[in-house]
Amino acid sequence: MTDMNQNLDCARSARGDFASKHSARLRRFGWLSAALLAALALSGCSSILGEKPKAPTVQYAPDPRVPADPSWPSANWQLSLSAPNAARMIDSLRIAVRPSGDEIQVYKGAAWAKLPSSMIEDSLLRTLEDSGKIAAVARQGSGIGADYKLVLDLRRFESDYGQGAALPSATIEINAKLMHNADQKVVASRTFLQAQPAATTAVPDVVNAFGRALETVTGEIAGWTLTSGDVHEKTHKR
Repeated sequence: MTDMNQNLDCARSARGDFASKHSARLRRFGWLSAALLAALALSGCSSILGEKPKAPTVQYAPDPRVPADPSWPSANWQLSLSAPNAARMIDSLRIAVRPSGDEIQVYKGAAWAKLPSSMIEDSLLRTLEDSGKIAAVARQGSGIGADYKLVLDLRRFESDYGQGAALPSATIEINAKLMHNADQKVVASRTFLQAQPAATTAVPDVVNAFGRALETVTGEIAGWTLTSGDVHEKTHKR
């Protein structure tokens, strides 16, 4: 009799374990089913609402190479330069376009690979370094004993449909000040403006226009800096 009771207890225990495990499996299956149904429902909603995956952003990196002008004077002094100061809207990775008047927009699906201020600084530094016309040039804070400092303010870096033009022009405007470090006086100051028309309204053509504008304005600033420093060196009292 005792053995029979023990067998019945074992059977009840086995049925209980089975029921417990089966219930757990059902609960897990229920959660999985609910999650699957929710995912399908969201997918269905997306289809109904017409949502589309975002198109990838194309990055552009103008990298002009500016040859030295033989007329540039040779400088036996050293220069430091830093990235131009600029408002956040101007110095942005988004490619700005001015369709009319005071309205500013950006091109969709397109961006600069680096900030306009960095493009200008890099282009100027490379042009002066490669020119062989100056004793030394380096970024501000590099530790060189610079005789002069070039301070830049970026005012415009945009694609402009000015005066209702059919095609935009890549427009770059920079104010430059050359300062003599010994007395912190401004040796020379000038505003540079370049507007290069794009061949079409397509973004790649607009970017090509920016490349030409950046090349031209870099050459102008580099030559002006060397000339202005040379004049000051010959005329100021040491």
